[in-house]
Amino acid sequence: MADLLFEVDNVCVALPDMSRKPLFGTAPRIQILQDISFQLPKGAIVGIVGESGSGKTTLGRVLVRLLAPSAGRLRFKGQDITHLSELQLKPLRRDLQMIFQDPMSSLNPRHTIGRIVATPMQRYGVANARNRALEMLERVGLPAAFAQRYPHELSGGQRQRVGIARAIALSPSFILADEIVSGLDVSSQAQVLTLLEDLARDLELTIAFISHDLSVIRSVCSDVIVLNRGVIAETGPCHQVFDTPKTDVVRALIDAIPLPEIDPDWFNSRVAISSTVQ
Repeated sequence: MADLLFEVDNVCVALPDMSRKPLFGTAPRIQILQDISFQLPKGAIVGIVGESGSGKTTLGRVLVRLLAPSAGRLRFKGQDITHLSELQLKPLRRDLQMIFQDPMSSLNPRHTIGRIVATPMQRYGVANARNRALEMLERVGLPAAFAQRYPHELSGGQRQRVGIARAIALSPSFILADEIVSGLDVSSQAQVLTLLEDLARDLELTIAFISHDLSVIRSVCSDVIVLNRGVIAETGPCHQVFDTPKTDVVRALIDAIPLPEIDPDWFNSRVAISSTVQ
């Protein structure tokens, strides 16, 4: 059996419903996730999908411990991290990285690209952080000259590459990719996804890929977790879940976003992946 990176056992998340908070007292809690259990092996790229409000983003934030479970247990590399304080989590933060959906909102517009990529490394005392930042930019297909530019001078695809460079700079074991190609055109989507697959292989990364687009999930993920109203509707290898769905929830998702059925290399054939940085 493959080494496990995450063990998620009966995790529940309940958050305050601020829309119903009384004038005095505390807000009632609303259940977002209920009894979520799965294992994530090292080196896997696993998709997390579901309709809006299904809890997929909440689950992602639990994995990187931006949210603490209300109940259940979360283990990372065999260590129980369910209720660790922020101070206790600090040494683990560099190992748990995230790429955001909107890179423009997560990149400081007043900082150069080089500084944006170097800053996390400087905080963790990485030697020669600025030189390593240049290496990370080149690793994601951006020339070193981009280090002097600012986020507004880059295209959406280029900004997402900066986000990826920042995420891999600390040599993490795990990356949460939250809808990272939803705002890109088809060509840029293909390039970013190919880059992510290459990095996962070369750097032995484990990735949880959140997306509403089943075609994207099928193209890059080996396994998928389908959420519905805070519970797991189905989970397993992508081909199995998508080709022979067992629940109406998955059938509805497939009907809403048609999946190709004949060419296994369909995604790569949708666009000619240019070597030009976009």
